[in-house]
Amino acid sequence: MKKVLLGLLTILALSLSISCRDTADKAKSATEEAGAALENAGEELKEAGQDLEKAGEAAMDAAEEASENAMDAAEDAVKTVKEAGQDGMDAAKKAGQDTMDAAKEAGNEAKDAANDAADKAAKKSEDVKNAVKH
Repeated sequence: MKKVLLGLLTILALSLSISCRDTADKAKSATEEAGAALENAGEELKEAGQDLEKAGEAAMDAAEEASENAMDAAEDAVKTVKEAGQDGMDAAKKAGQDTMDAAKEAGNEAKDAANDAADKAAKKSEDVKNAVKH
């Protein structure tokens, strides 16, 4: 009878151990995927910034050319380009910040989920340990 009981406890402990490992592996995978997503978001933001810089340079070139042709028209064009550029930059900054905030939030949620999974795995492990002791 003792052998049967010990055998059942051993099987139970092994199945919980495997379940804990699976949970830990899934948590680690989720954390890695979140990190990759954050890295990808950062790269996309960097590319967007480079595109904005090129657009700004093109706008300044257009303003210089207009000033050579007619001073009055150039002053109006420069003001308009600067305002539009500032509005565009402000909108791009806000969009970039919103994207970063969302990426950080997703990363934090993934991190929290991974920590929760790790805590649950540790709890299960402790429960198994206590069950085997008693």
